[in-house]
Amino acid sequence: MVEAALSVEGVWKSLESVKDPEIPALSIVDLKVVRGVTVQGESATVDITPTFVGCPALEMIAELIRENLHSAGFRNVVVNKTYVAQWSTDLLDATARDKLEGFGIAPPTRSAEVSLELPTPCPYCRSSDTRLESAFGATLCKQLYYCNTCRQSFEKFRTL
Repeated sequence: MVEAALSVEGVWKSLESVKDPEIPALSIVDLKVVRGVTVQGESATVDITPTFVGCPALEMIAELIRENLHSAGFRNVVVNKTYVAQWSTDLLDATARDKLEGFGIAPPTRSAEVSLELPTPCPYCRSSDTRLESAFGATLCKQLYYCNTCRQSFEKFRTL
């Protein structure tokens, strides 16, 4: 067991390997689901905020966090769900947006641009000749689109 791993910085680094179960292109750190970390000896507390109220993956994420930190050497791991600060897609940085697009999911529109009704570019061919097929994709946080140019269906992360 490495002492550096039993630090706040070590927890953040370790959680970078925990992928979101519904969007495996992003870690829970990339997704900004992890809102806070505290460490005291061999105990760690991680505060998380769901991306979507009622997110069915939240319990799985909590379990993945516990497994990850137990493997890193923590004896006690507490995962708190917090709703103090609402999660928003505006929290996603350029790196996270690029990872989504590389995985074939169109990144969310920034909330300041929603009223502009910009087209959703296809993550495969970059065409703007796309159409919304369904307001909800495989999960509540995504929408289903179709590209008329390359004829690919793709998901877009909903703007929240």
